[in-house]
Amino acid sequence: MNIVQKRKLWTSISCAIIVLGIVLAFTRGLNFGIDFTGGTLMEIDLKEYVETSQVRNITDKIDPSASIMHIGEEKHIVQIRTTENLDNEARIKIFNEFKDKYNLDEQDLVRSEQFGPAIGREIRNKALISILLATIGMLIYISIRFELSYGISAIIALIHDVLIVLSVYSIFRIPINSPFVAAILTVVGYSINDSIVVFDRIRENIKTVTKKDYVAIANDSIKQTISRSINTSLTTLISIIALYILGVEAIKDFTLPLLVGILAGTYSSIFIASPIWVLLKERGNI
Repeated sequence: MNIVQKRKLWTSISCAIIVLGIVLAFTRGLNFGIDFTGGTLMEIDLKEYVETSQVRNITDKIDPSASIMHIGEEKHIVQIRTTENLDNEARIKIFNEFKDKYNLDEQDLVRSEQFGPAIGREIRNKALISILLATIGMLIYISIRFELSYGISAIIALIHDVLIVLSVYSIFRIPINSPFVAAILTVVGYSINDSIVVFDRIRENIKTVTKKDYVAIANDSIKQTISRSINTSLTTLISIIALYILGVEAIKDFTLPLLVGILAGTYSSIFIASPIWVLLKERGNI
């Protein structure tokens, strides 16, 4: 298993995805959801549970990317969130379609309003600050617990994971909203875990050799921990996939970036973090 020797291949794969995502983000922009762009929110009591696909038969006329959620104790209330700024006349027109189809009354329009992106900006800014503080804290901890080379490698792998998730969202035009921010913060905490497991094994193995062959040490450490990393990620992914398949749309908004992030985190802990550590050790006394 010569993973470290093939680091250019692994790096090229990641760079290709990230560069494509960045280029598309700059050329056509990220698909920000209503939490960041502002838009329109409507809540309609349909008196019964109605499948999302049936609701979309009406909402797709105004915005095919509108977010649909079922709320309330019995999931009879449908919440429609769209980035389109619909005036009062347009909102009434939409409600009238639901009213005619499901025999509703005027009071069944529970909520109808427009709002701006101010809350989204606040969420974004706090998320960036949280990620920055978490990154600095992890760098300090890993540098003290191990040494600086481990800390730098782990943080680069962490940045890689976040960029991969953002790139996937950019490439496939998936809406970025509040659950996405929460998922990214979860990925930041989760993805560092596998890297630390590999680094801990490297630290133990490096004590038992007289010749500091960093490539061989890293390869042996990856080989000894790879089954643990893959099995741990698989059990986590099974739970998240079940949530994605069976959950409501709000849960899917949270679990999708988790799926991508955990896959990226498992990949980076094996193919990115350790090769970077070897590179740092070979090029200087870090």
